[in-house]
Amino acid sequence: MRTNLAPNSRFRIDRGDKCYPPRLTDLCDPPQHLYIDGDLDLLKMPMVAVVGSRNASPEGLGNARYFAQALSHAGLLVISGLARGIDGAAHHATLSLGPNHCTMAVCGTGVDVIYPREHLRLARSIAKQGLLLSELPPGTPPRALHFPKRNRIIAALSLGVIVIEAAERSGSLITARLAAELGREVFAVPGSIWDPHSVGCNLLIQQGAKLIKTPKDVLEELIF
Repeated sequence: MRTNLAPNSRFRIDRGDKCYPPRLTDLCDPPQHLYIDGDLDLLKMPMVAVVGSRNASPEGLGNARYFAQALSHAGLLVISGLARGIDGAAHHATLSLGPNHCTMAVCGTGVDVIYPREHLRLARSIAKQGLLLSELPPGTPPRALHFPKRNRIIAALSLGVIVIEAAERSGSLITARLAAELGREVFAVPGSIWDPHSVGCNLLIQQGAKLIKTPKDVLEELIF
């Protein structure tokens, strides 16, 4: 679904441009081009990713809002993938703090093709009060293979990745694995051993991710 998202704010950044985010060069396959709708200067900010289940529980959504708002207040740019569930909650919560608080969505489509469709209004708000970013040209529709590629961008741009609820085969675990491989911090909110929403987070903690209960736990590990 194509949308008319603030065309005057759209940019294409090529690898080698001064404004190309240097953290992306840590990837073995950094994007050759980035397409942006929003405030280009936000790429200079320190970033933290908040990701998790598309089918999040009310508790998980509340945790996403809690961490996103606190970390935005601390001066970090909260980034996520515009998906349903945890991603959307983190974006919404940050924007709700007012015009001095921004968020970034890394898309698995062109920046003019909003997926899921119910996030059209959210995407418009992000373009005005943050930025949308994709390595895919405008007009590119959603495809399953695009989303793991999107996740590697989220991992590379971030100082750390926070996972809030994730199933055993969640795409959020891909983001966390890539972040660890790139030397980024990986954080996970624990949950009940009986809760399917918590299987992925508990597994990450077993594998060495930092168990977090408060935003302070995250900030203690980040240097920015």
